[in-house]
Amino acid sequence: MWVEKRNNGKYKAVERYTDYLTGKQRKVSVRIEKNTAQTRKIAQMALNEKIDKIMEGRQDVDHKSLTLSNLIDQRREMQKQTLKASTCRRNYFSENLIMNAFGKDTLVEKLNANYIKNTLVKLDKTNEQRNEILKRFKAVLNWGYENELIEDVSYLQKLRKFNAQPHREKIEDKYLESDEVKLLLSEMKVDVWRGVTRMLVLSGLRFGELVALKKEEVDFKNRVIWVNDTYDPNNSVTTAAKTDDSVREVYMQDELLKSMKELNMLMLHQKLLCGYSTSTIFLTDKKGEHIKYYAFNKYLKENSFRVLGREITPHVLRHTHVSLLAENGVDIEDISRRIGHSDSKITREIYLHVTKKRKARVNAKLNELKII
Repeated sequence: MWVEKRNNGKYKAVERYTDYLTGKQRKVSVRIEKNTAQTRKIAQMALNEKIDKIMEGRQDVDHKSLTLSNLIDQRREMQKQTLKASTCRRNYFSENLIMNAFGKDTLVEKLNANYIKNTLVKLDKTNEQRNEILKRFKAVLNWGYENELIEDVSYLQKLRKFNAQPHREKIEDKYLESDEVKLLLSEMKVDVWRGVTRMLVLSGLRFGELVALKKEEVDFKNRVIWVNDTYDPNNSVTTAAKTDDSVREVYMQDELLKSMKELNMLMLHQKLLCGYSTSTIFLTDKKGEHIKYYAFNKYLKENSFRVLGREITPHVLRHTHVSLLAENGVDIEDISRRIGHSDSKITREIYLHVTKKRKARVNAKLNELKII
């Protein structure tokens, strides 16, 4: 660093650096009032900071010293700028699981297919869980490769999924039959949660979409629910709908219209009892705030286990809507549009499973007939 006197009698401190991309010498400078040891020291720090900022992202990456935790930390920082908070949170926990399994101080350069596979085998997990960890780990490593933090990830091609129970063998656990829905509802004693359960079955909405609904988005006159947003319970914020296809209008058939009106009356009654101020939210708790996912999830699991012998989640109610529409002959494209899915593997699987069952019942009845 050197100091130059300016025409106005003040000074500027100057420093040279080599531009990484061009290899040419360049200069940066900062103004200083006096040319003293103290101001020169402060100026040097400011110049170094300027150079670091200019060179950020241009330095050679030390591939050999990159640890798994370094890689994941850098990925998290970038994702904070590009992804929803809910997605970052989901990734956060899966990445912690990866670091615990493979070691946060593991040198990424030393990873290979054999080590990854053997580590997964040693985990006290099902093959389905191992496959999920492997999928997430591949995503992390491929991100590192795409951002030039890792030189080679070709060994990932050698990693195959573990043999897991085929999804089709347990598809019936993904939804409820009509008689199961009726039985569950009949045994639910909390009016609001019973109403929410019925509404989700009749509409196919995601729980977050229901929670985010504003009063103005429930149009009783035109029998339409306008789905525009979703609620993120982990970060307590309302965000844009999950995908472009999720922004939709859901027609309220007679059963759904009745259910929504009952929920609306429950909210009016609750407001009178609890005395909270006016809210724009369609469904609220007793404080006038968003209803809580964890409270409903706990209630639903406990009651479904008590009544049906197995725990179900709010998302099973969405799948149940798909199955009931399929059972009644609604086309797969119409179902997909209604629930806000452009292409869903689980929707197709449930649809095919239910329609096959329906056809089998029809065939069984035909076998019993004597037409001639």
